[in-house]
Amino acid sequence: MLDTPPHTSRTTAPTPSEDMSDQQKPAIHLSFSDKYTDTHSQEYFQKHNEKKLSDRMEHRMAARALALAGNPASVLDLPCGTGRFWSMLAENPQRELLAADYSEAMLEVARKVRDPAVVRRFRLLQCSAFEITLPDDSVDCIFSIRLMHHIGESANRLAMLQEFRRVTRDTVVLSLWVDGNYKAWRRRRLEQKRQQNGEKSDNRFIVQRAQFERECRDAGFEIVGHLDFLPRLFMWRTYVLRKKAV
Repeated sequence: MLDTPPHTSRTTAPTPSEDMSDQQKPAIHLSFSDKYTDTHSQEYFQKHNEKKLSDRMEHRMAARALALAGNPASVLDLPCGTGRFWSMLAENPQRELLAADYSEAMLEVARKVRDPAVVRRFRLLQCSAFEITLPDDSVDCIFSIRLMHHIGESANRLAMLQEFRRVTRDTVVLSLWVDGNYKAWRRRRLEQKRQQNGEKSDNRFIVQRAQFERECRDAGFEIVGHLDFLPRLFMWRTYVLRKKAV
């Protein structure tokens, strides 16, 4: 295992397979976050590395969202996973870059597989999105791709949005699954069959657009705009939110 680099927030990092103790786990802890072991993190990297077309499309959508957010001068990538968006975020040579993930294994894979020059641009943090280990107003933008669709309860989404509002000075870019498209209709039928067969959910959820936008407003954000990944077909929507003044 690589030594923890100087720009990582942990002074003594656990091995990638080491779970957080009960004392270290955040007040809100969702079980899906524990699945990102060494093996699963490597598999996650391989899976997304092979999806060339959808990955390029998602990168273009993310770049457009950042432009809509005003091309922020500092960005926290949370959860960063294996660093899939790091090269795109680092295209601006003046941008201050931070990246965080709950899984130390994900961070370790990112260190190994990404361009070392890009990795050196990032300050790495191991923390929960519900309890970000940064002071208030730390970054211009929180960039959160492929997290919110794992959060099924409205109260938990609201808690995460409120934590994002605490840490960002200005904007949030985030993606999730929304209703009102063909894939969402297919997904709901699949979930109905799972329930009928007594199967458990796979911890991925569709949220009604109106409900999520209400949660954003309740958390203290205004909605700058949104971008859809192939409108009316796919579930992915990326929102750009701006922090309201108190």
